[in-house]
Amino acid sequence: MNAFVSLSEPSAAQDPALPGSDVLRRLTETIAQGASERDQQRIHPYEAVGLLRQARYGALRLPREHAGGGATLRQLLGSVLELAAADSNVAHVLRNHFSFVERFVLPAPGQAPSRWLDAVAQGAIFGVAAGELSTAAVGDGSLDTTVVPDPAGGWRLNGIKFYSTGSLYADYVAVRASLPDGHAATAVVPVDRAGVRLDDDWFGMGQRLTGTGTTRLTDVHLTGDELLLDRDGHDYRIPYSSAIAQLFLTTVNAGILRAVQHEAVALVKRRGDRNFAHGLAARPEDDPVLQQEIGEIASAAFAAEATVLAAADALDRVAESRQRGAHDRELALQGALAASKAKVVVDSLTLRAATQLFDVGGASAATQRYNLDRHWRNARTLASHNPASLKARLLGQYEVHGTPLPTGGFF
Repeated sequence: MNAFVSLSEPSAAQDPALPGSDVLRRLTETIAQGASERDQQRIHPYEAVGLLRQARYGALRLPREHAGGGATLRQLLGSVLELAAADSNVAHVLRNHFSFVERFVLPAPGQAPSRWLDAVAQGAIFGVAAGELSTAAVGDGSLDTTVVPDPAGGWRLNGIKFYSTGSLYADYVAVRASLPDGHAATAVVPVDRAGVRLDDDWFGMGQRLTGTGTTRLTDVHLTGDELLLDRDGHDYRIPYSSAIAQLFLTTVNAGILRAVQHEAVALVKRRGDRNFAHGLAARPEDDPVLQQEIGEIASAAFAAEATVLAAADALDRVAESRQRGAHDRELALQGALAASKAKVVVDSLTLRAATQLFDVGGASAATQRYNLDRHWRNARTLASHNPASLKARLLGQYEVHGTPLPTGGFF
C-alpha cells in the first residue's frame, strides 16, 4: 500500500481545498499514488477519502459565509475531473455526496441552515442508498423500504438497498423510503447507527472500489429531524433535478480520458528503442503513426473536458435560478439536455481512447502489471449508468418533435 502524505487539520476559519489551490493539487497528486495498485488488488481507498474529508473537499459547494468553498458547479466538476484522472474510484465515491448537498444542504432563500450544512462544513461525507433490486423499472420511484412512526418517539426504518455508492466510506447515509401514507421521504442516518449494515458486496468489473454494495436497515431508529419529507420541499420529483448526478458520472469519464492521455505518453516513452518491425521510425516516440494516436487521444480529452464544462455552465444557470427561489422548468430542461448530450459524446470518446491506448503500446501494454485495462473497465462501467443509446433516442425525439426529456428517474 502506498504511503499518504499528511495535510494540516482543517479549522473553522480555513477554506476547503479550493479548485486550483496548491492544497488541492498536492491532495490530488497524493491520491494518484498507488491508484492502479488499489484497483488491481481491491484495496479500499479509506485513506484517500480520509484526506478528502480532512481537507473538507465535500464543502466546496457551500457558500463562503457557511464555511464552504463557494464553488460554482463548473469549478466543482473541473476539480472532480482532475480527481478522477488521479483515481476514478475515489472521485465516484463523492457523486452521491454532492448530489445530497445540492438537494438537501444548500440553503434556499429565507431558509434557516440545516444541521446537515454544519456537518458538511466540518468535513462529513454523505452516501446514498436509493436503488432496490426489487424494482422492475429502474428509477421509477417505487420503494419497498419503509419508515413508520416509533411509539416511543421518532421513526423506525427497515429495508434493503443496493447500489449504495460511497456509503462504505461515508459518515452518513441518505436512504429513500416510503411512509405509511404512500409518500416518499429521505432518512439521513449515521452509518454507525444500530441496525445499519453496509455490505462490501459490489464486485463489478470496473469501479471496484466505490463501495457500491448493499445497505441493510433493520429497525433503525430515526429522530424527527433525520427524516426529510418530500412534501416539505425535498422532492425527488422536481423536474430534471438529477441532471447534476448524471453529469457527475460523465465528468468522471472525462477524467479517465485525461488519465488515458497521460498513460499513452508514458507508454510510448517507456518503449524506448523497441518498435514494430514495420514501424515508421526506429524509436516509438518518433513514429508518426503513434504520434497521431496520441494526438487523437489528447484531442478527445480536450473535447471531453470542454463538453463537461459547457454542460456545467448550463446547470449553474439552473442552480442560480433555484437559489433565487425560482424553479424555471425550461431552464432546467436546457440543463438536462446539456448533461444528456455530454454523456452521449464523452462516453464514446472515453471508450474509444481507452482502446487506442493499446495501439500505442502494443502487446506488452496488455500485461497485467500495467493494469491499463482498468481505464476501459472503469469507463465502460460508468457508461452503463443509463445507457447512452436511450439518451440519444430521446434527444433525437426532442430535436424532431420538441418532446421534453423525462423529468425523473435519474435521467
